[in-house]
Amino acid sequence: MSIAIDAMGGDHAPKEVVLGALEAVPLLRHDLILVGDPSQIEEHLPRPCPTRISIHPASEVVEMDEKPTHALRTKKDSSLVVSVNLVKEGRAQAFLSAGNTGACTAAALLGWRQIPGIHRPAIASLMPNKKDGFLLLDAGASPDVDPEHLVEFAFMGRAYAQQVLGRREPKVQLLNIGEEDSKGNAFAKKTFKLLSQYPWFAGNIEGKDLFRTDTDVVVCDAFVGNIVLKTSEGVAEFIINTIRDRLPTNQLARLAYLPMKSLMAPLRKKMDYAEIGGSPLLGVNGLCIICHGRSNAKAIKNAILLAQAAIEGNLVSTIRQSVDANLIQTS
Repeated sequence: MSIAIDAMGGDHAPKEVVLGALEAVPLLRHDLILVGDPSQIEEHLPRPCPTRISIHPASEVVEMDEKPTHALRTKKDSSLVVSVNLVKEGRAQAFLSAGNTGACTAAALLGWRQIPGIHRPAIASLMPNKKDGFLLLDAGASPDVDPEHLVEFAFMGRAYAQQVLGRREPKVQLLNIGEEDSKGNAFAKKTFKLLSQYPWFAGNIEGKDLFRTDTDVVVCDAFVGNIVLKTSEGVAEFIINTIRDRLPTNQLARLAYLPMKSLMAPLRKKMDYAEIGGSPLLGVNGLCIICHGRSNAKAIKNAILLAQAAIEGNLVSTIRQSVDANLIQTS
């Protein structure tokens, strides 16, 4: 089995993408296909190259600021499109990119289509909380949805939580402005009503409780989810930078703060996006891992390991089975 990697996608490509692939190799049971300009990729590969890594040429690159539909229409030989096609052709079992998120989503939809019963894809981002984190979806794929689509997100989120995160009976909550059943706008109220027919639905959750409870899956539309994701990233960076700025510049004075370093290490690790690596695009007939545009080698390595776990957990098949079972249950 192989994982196709868009080696040209991201702010620090191809260097950090290739270095991340090299870091992942000792931990892999699958091969890696680096897709892009061979001459640029080879600059960062050792001699001899690890046997698990191969290069597949692609002559074009989808830039971060390009409109997805235009890019896919005019750049058929881009590293992103070629990677998606490798999965479509069965030559790879997953696709990973730190490039243009909209183009990744559009390419996967056009190339693989949706799983039957799923009408909108969703990006599932693992967020930190007081226990082992929770899954937030949609974090950026489908901003304009109906309440019925959030029920589909719940099916997919539970399947991912079970197969990749190892949660036995994951609970789902709806992001809302209050815990009570009557809270929220018409969209939230209808979504609540639809979700309430399932035993795994645990009600509404407020934004202030996301990080201090032990919830498993939280659903919302992509407009709200992406704001939550980026606001959380900003707050995390603000906290870390504020602490760093308060440290004295004098090296001798810094010694007094050394005990704080070990205390802060777990917090810093939880707030580091590179520890997660990437987020799966759920709802399509293939495995797509979308990474942060500024991903470094560590993030790419962890995203590759995430792709491996999703392959071995038969994630797409599990989502398909979950959707089928729930459609039968509600029909």
